[in-house]
Amino acid sequence: MSHDHGDGADHAHAMGPTADASVRTAKPTDAPAVGVVQAAVWTQAYAGRLPDEVIALFEAPAFAKAWRQSLESPPEGVHRLLVARAGEQVVGFAAIGPSQDPDSGQACGEVTAIGVHPGARRMGHGSRLLNACVDTMRGAGAEDMAVWVLADDEATRAFLVASGLGPDGAYRDRVVSPDGDTLREVRLVASLAPDDAAPDDAAAEETESGR
Repeated sequence: MSHDHGDGADHAHAMGPTADASVRTAKPTDAPAVGVVQAAVWTQAYAGRLPDEVIALFEAPAFAKAWRQSLESPPEGVHRLLVARAGEQVVGFAAIGPSQDPDSGQACGEVTAIGVHPGARRMGHGSRLLNACVDTMRGAGAEDMAVWVLADDEATRAFLVASGLGPDGAYRDRVVSPDGDTLREVRLVASLAPDDAAPDDAAAEETESGR
């Protein structure tokens, strides 16, 4: 991923700390902005975890192209891309879909990606995105939700745990490079039953990593 799309300091300054914050369903025209955010987030998240030549392939235009294609021709099932905005500027994103885990029931939804630009963190965008994911999944009939997170990404895990998710003991080793390099991920889950507590905005915001 390239840093040429804007560094965190400039991004935060452009937004302004008091800009109106919101979350909405993404449109195909949001794809370039989501690509820029994902490039910044993934570069930071995988630095030191993946070979430099692999990270160099993570470019904003490639992410944008993939998101545009999925928005214009969505896969089967309930798939949504949500964007967090500061004013009119996209500063974060989250993607949800049916869980593909063989041990999950048909009513389990998964947050397949979530990220907030490094220059827009600690402003509640991650919490708003996660809550929007919960609302969307519940509206689609999901009873449980799952998120896979890097096993050594303590900041993201803390954010998700503060939001009401917890590890269920499942893990996987994902191949992340042509040479067969793997990274271990662990699964965090939560019930979406109405009687269960919703994600805690205040607690999550304090530990928000936005990965």
